[in-house]
Parts: sequence; C-alpha cells; structure tokens
Amino acid sequence: MSASAKDAVDAANELFGRHPGHRALHAKGTLLSGVFTAAPEAASLTRAAHMQGETLPVTVRFSNGAGDPEAPDYRPDVRGLAVKFYLPDGSRTDIVAQTAPRFPVSTPEGFVELLRAQRPGPRMAARLPMFLARHPRALIALPAALPALRPPASYATATYYALHAFRWVDGEGGSRHVRYTWLPEAGEARISLREARSRGHDYLQEDIRRRVAEGGVRFTLEVQIAAAEDPLDDPSAPWPADRERLRVGHLEVTGPEDRRERDGDVLVFDPTRLTDGIELTDDPVLAFRARAYGESVARRTAG
Repeated sequence: MSASAKDAVDAANELFGRHPGHRALHAKGTLLSGVFTAAPEAASLTRAAHMQGETLPVTVRFSNGAGDPEAPDYRPDVRGLAVKFYLPDGSRTDIVAQTAPRFPVSTPEGFVELLRAQRPGPRMAARLPMFLARHPRALIALPAALPALRPPASYATATYYALHAFRWVDGEGGSRHVRYTWLPEAGEARISLREARSRGHDYLQEDIRRRVAEGGVRFTLEVQIAAAEDPLDDPSAPWPADRERLRVGHLEVTGPEDRRERDGDVLVFDPTRLTDGIELTDDPVLAFRARAYGESVARRTAG
C-alpha cells in the first residue's frame, strides 16, 4: 500500500507530538543569511544559474532533525543544513542536506513505517525488529548513521549530505549525475553527550549565532559524480568512495535572517525546487518530499 503525505506527517506528529506553527520534522532551527559563490569548475558541469560564478544571496537554516521544537540540542539526532539560493531572474532553488550520509530506506512507505516503529510504548520493542525484518537493507543504513547522531561541537563543525542524486546538464547538452555534500571549513568535530549537556539546552543555536557574528562560518559544496552503474533512484544506496569528487562552490553564512518567517511568511526548503540545468531522477523518496512538505505547511499555517 502506498504512503500518502498525510501518512508521513501523521507518523511524525505521532512520534514527536503536534506543535502548531512548526515543521513536522526539523522543527527546531536557526535561520541565517549568507552568500554563495560557485567555483570555476561548476559552470563546465551545469548551466544552472547559481553555478556560473556570480555571488548570490542565500537563506540558510541549521536544524535538529526531530519534530519537537523544545527538544534539547544535546539530544542524539541528525542535524540539517538547508540552503535557498536567490537566482538573478528572481527564481529560487534549494539544497536540503543532513548529517546522516544515507537515507535509511529506499521508499516513502519504508520511511513512514520507520517513524511509526519508533513510537514510544510497550510495543516499540516488537515494532523495530518487525520493521528491520521487512527492510533488511536498513540493517546496514541505520548503523552507518549512528556516528551522525552524536552531538556536534557546532552546526559549523558537521558535514551535511544531500542524499539524493540530481542530473546536471551543461551548456552543450552533456550530462552527469551528482550528489551534494557540504564540507565545513572549521573541520568535523563531535563531542560526548556529557559535554553537550554541559553546554546547555540550546547550545547549538547559541553557538551558531555567535560564530556568524564573529564571521567564522563557511562551507564548501562538493559533488560526487556517478559512474554508469551507480544507482540514481535509491538514497539508501551509497556510491563507491572512489567516485570522482569536485568542489564546486563556497557558502559563507554572514548574519541573521530577520526578513523571512515573519508576518505570515512561510519558508519551505524543497530539494525538488530546481532551475534549468538541474533535473530530478526517478527517486521515489525525493518526489515524495514535496508532497510531504505541502501537507506539513498546511498544518503549520492552519488557524
């Protein structure tokens, strides 16, 4: 039976509670502004407007993965980095990334089932083994994600993976498939749960605002280029580590974002919001995300 957007948001609300005005997942975060500048190599790979070398404004959101906006920053969780690019023609495109290097399942139905399997209660001990029996590949993907759940020293010291493949089309019509990774200029740094607790309930939010005020938050955008045999429609399947990687741009987070998400403004970071030169694959999870975001927005904005 196929999963609906309502199923996905219901499952997230059942796990984390309903929090009016907040996202179903990644409910707690910090909104910032910045600029992105593509590296010279990018324009040879895609004709996309934000990859031609012009410095463009962006909106950036760092977040925790859970759907509870009051959850402490030290709780083990995936972290998110979402970037909205404002293109010269007035349009926008987004990259949505997280600290887990792969998605745990290959279908929307599997993801909804995973959320439901994690609901606290007396049956949780039985639900998780049943989920894993039905989704044996998750036995590989979930342990691979465990290091990403450790608290980071800062949002600025984590690597973020966009998970899905996209088709990049160049000015001559040539194409290749890529996956995105944001590499922190400050380097990767994780801390113990005990150390994270000592830093306070909102230490990640406070730290990123301080670092930005001091001018020290930068990331490099790297793309991994697929070979002909690599899967393009399964975000739970990694590509071999020896695939070619190129650094195609630089993100600088420069200040607070105090214009968005005010006076009824609804900000959505959607990885399917693309521009000419970048195309979707047949990844069912990627296609599903836009529908799930639509359902989440409807609930966020309900009276």
